Amino acid sequence: MEVFTSHKKPSSSLASLSNGVPTLPLYRSPPTLEVRLEDFERFAVDRLLVLRAISDGLARGKKPDEMGKLVTDLWKTHMRHPRASEDIDKDIISHFVLRLVYCRSEELRKWFLSMESTLFRYRFRDMNSDVHLALMTELGIPYKVVSQKEFEDLREQLNLVARSVNQPLPTPNGLYKVSFEEVPELVASRKVFIQKGYAYVALNQVVSFVVPHFRSHLSKALILTNRKWTSMIREQEKDRLTPIVEALATSYLGPDYCQDKEFGEISLKDIDQVARTSFPLCMQHLFNTLREDHHLKHGGRMQLGLFLKGVGLKLDDALAFWKAEFSQKVGAERFDKEYAYSIRHNYGKEGKRTDYTPYSCQKIILSTPGVGDHHGCPYRHFSEENLRAALGKMGVSSRALDDIVEKAKSRHYQLACTLTFEALHATSCDAGINHPNQYFSDSQKILKEKNMSTTA
Repeated sequence: MEVFTSHKKPSSSLASLSNGVPTLPLYRSPPTLEVRLEDFERFAVDRLLVLRAISDGLARGKKPDEMGKLVTDLWKTHMRHPRASEDIDKDIISHFVLRLVYCRSEELRKWFLSMESTLFRYRFRDMNSDVHLALMTELGIPYKVVSQKEFEDLREQLNLVARSVNQPLPTPNGLYKVSFEEVPELVASRKVFIQKGYAYVALNQVVSFVVPHFRSHLSKALILTNRKWTSMIREQEKDRLTPIVEALATSYLGPDYCQDKEFGEISLKDIDQVARTSFPLCMQHLFNTLREDHHLKHGGRMQLGLFLKGVGLKLDDALAFWKAEFSQKVGAERFDKEYAYSIRHNYGKEGKRTDYTPYSCQKIILSTPGVGDHHGCPYRHFSEENLRAALGKMGVSSRALDDIVEKAKSRHYQLACTLTFEALHATSCDAGINHPNQYFSDSQKILKEKNMSTTA
């Protein structure tokens, strides 16, 4: 199946330069490749794993060297093709699939642009000077290589600048002249020598003006892709690609947590205790609201009900649990008529008998609770005052609370939840929290280990 329709294969999609030096694609034109539907989705998922891990690394404040190692490791883990000769095709295909996925709103475009630019930055840094020069040429960046004579004439000034930023003196074959307007970041931080309108840029600084060019092109391309998507592609591909594209932006890439296989079933007599110790904030809020009000609207019932199914609450116990609460508000007879069916339906016992899976963090974050609703992600949907109160009620210390609230305000909702988990369990969670049932499972595992150590 031909997914991409460009008639010209871009030079940037080649695996190497003419002298065999590996290069980076600039993704300037879609590839003319036959792509199997399963590869279309699988390649995109692999790249998405890389981008989401980069996002988490940035949110955690990793240093440049740490980010460089992270990107290298992620690329090796997720983006290598079983046939090395097809690595570059996987790279290009996955980028263009995700461009379709993330072109569809301003928020999605902003995230994709930031993550792809960061990925490009660290991959570019790992390339040698031949690749740097080839990409600068392809991007149309005007530059001049500094001659040996000019280098010697300016050695003293260049050395002063290098020493001021704790960098070694550049070598003659690793120094370039560009218009100072190309490197505002370096000029503002006084990291380059400027003379007659030119900035003298060392090889290890080239990334500072290449990445903005890459970012600018991609930003414009995302707008154009969105126009094509809305005017043509979405309708033409409504039976094949459109469902995949629309699902990828909110896709959860881990276990489905249909039922907790490690800790088995939870019983009604234990549910209040495990809710206090092992439910994430989103589920604690729904659980406590249900206990207090004896009612939840549809969105809350779905979010909490599927979560409880995933942690091992059996259907009979689930019916008993919901009936005990709702009967206090609407009566047992009305519960049996209006609500019991949907609970059995979630367990695959009614309707199409689908075994529905609990909601992931991504799905919960992107939900839109209305007036009177209690579902959604508290880190996104609560006011700061309500979030602080809820976290304090969970037992989060005031020191950790400030950091968590700051991450939530910065829209790093899953990281805020991860920091909550770490604060309450006094342990690190490097993988991050990506699913409420993962939170529960990891919490139960830690508590079980602590109980075993105290009884040993």
